[in-house]
Amino acid sequence: MSATRLDESTVTRTATVTPGMCGPNALFVGQLGDWTWETVSDLCDVNAFDARNPDGLPTYLSFYYFHIRASRDMHVHGLEFGDRVEVTSRAFDFGSESILVLHQVRPEGEQGPVDPRRFYRFDDPKCVYVENFNRWITRSRPGSNEDLVTSSPSGFRHDHLPRLPAAYSPRLAYHNARTQGTFLDGPPPGRVPLAPPITFEYAVDPSRDLNGVGLLYFASYFSIVDWALLRLWQRLGRDVRSFLGRVVLDQQVCYLGNADAGSVLRIAVDSWRKPGVPGDELVNVVLSDRGRTIAVSTLHVLCRQEVSDDA
Repeated sequence: MSATRLDESTVTRTATVTPGMCGPNALFVGQLGDWTWETVSDLCDVNAFDARNPDGLPTYLSFYYFHIRASRDMHVHGLEFGDRVEVTSRAFDFGSESILVLHQVRPEGEQGPVDPRRFYRFDDPKCVYVENFNRWITRSRPGSNEDLVTSSPSGFRHDHLPRLPAAYSPRLAYHNARTQGTFLDGPPPGRVPLAPPITFEYAVDPSRDLNGVGLLYFASYFSIVDWALLRLWQRLGRDVRSFLGRVVLDQQVCYLGNADAGSVLRIAVDSWRKPGVPGDELVNVVLSDRGRTIAVSTLHVLCRQEVSDDA
């Protein structure tokens, strides 16, 4: 599945959804991450899969902010074997240490240009909108996933890319997540708590959660958030079927750190519902490692009963 370059900042690809990239899990998120790395490799004269800094040390295009917007008609967990999608990806210049990539995922034949003004309206029910802000990082200490530092690879070309209009910069969103522990601007208006705040513990599993260079894989953060969401589901007395049928309309993740295998994470979950609209819920999840926040995620979720009632 090779990409076709449309201009100096945009590539497009047609993909068949395979068993390894769909389901009620983070598999498609992992594929989105691969498309981000491929887009940067195609456009920026650097191999993101084998990048090295001027000292010859490996440097990785890490995910700092990940945002997915979808609809009931087209969402990540609704993709099935054999679906054909058009993925158009556009990269934007954020300097020598960072880059932003926007992806539009549509049914085959529905390709459209990535215009920021249209992208950030999020108004096409046949499109999954994906925003990635990435930073180049390397380890500060061999074998440790703590205290990662910024480190650009040799040959990384970015000046030819367009600048994202300031009105659409993700910096305010991830600043609030970093400082407030949520993407919400205070208690969500018109909503009441769905359940009391809950805290869980999760041990980073070396057989499941790490990537090929021993870092906690970026898509594993999505899986860990889903793990906590399932436990909230169970506290509410819901069955597995309703969890598998959930629709995630919006999910934001801010990555603030990594963790070593065997680390025990503290996961704090807060949730709210909309009175009179069953199944329309907001959930906020904060992942911490020994008092250090490593990720914040806020989700807008429709549970299966709500989707069934409106179908």
